[in-house]
Amino acid sequence: VQLQAFGGGLVQAGGSLRVSCVASGRTFSRCLMGWFRQAPGREREFVASISWNGGTTYYTDSVKGRFTISRDNSKNTVYLQMSSLKPEDTAVYYCAARSSSYSGAYYLRTSYRDWGQGTHLTVSS
Repeated sequence: VQLQAFGGGLVQAGGSLRVSCVASGRTFSRCLMGWFRQAPGREREFVASISWNGGTTYYTDSVKGRFTISRDNSKNTVYLQMSSLKPEDTAVYYCAARSSSYSGAYYLRTSYRDWGQGTHLTVSS
């Protein structure tokens, strides 16, 4: 699938923002979707993932309770709702997709085949 992420911007600490990722192609509903982020000078890291039907989600510890991943298969879209934002959440956020039948770890970059171009979030203090 081809992915396009959007919705990033500049937010004050404590604020909220939702980023979205739209997929093209007819296989989206069979994909496990993930969000990763990359801060300046740091490696790309796992943020959250969601199973093909939305029934299973995972989060990295630093965003648990603040971020929510969801999807709408009728719209070929996956969302990341972010709240209580902190300056350390500043990064480029990437969505990624892989086949649900693949057994690689959901938190590894190498487990995902398709990537969006990223959307930038800046959280000011």
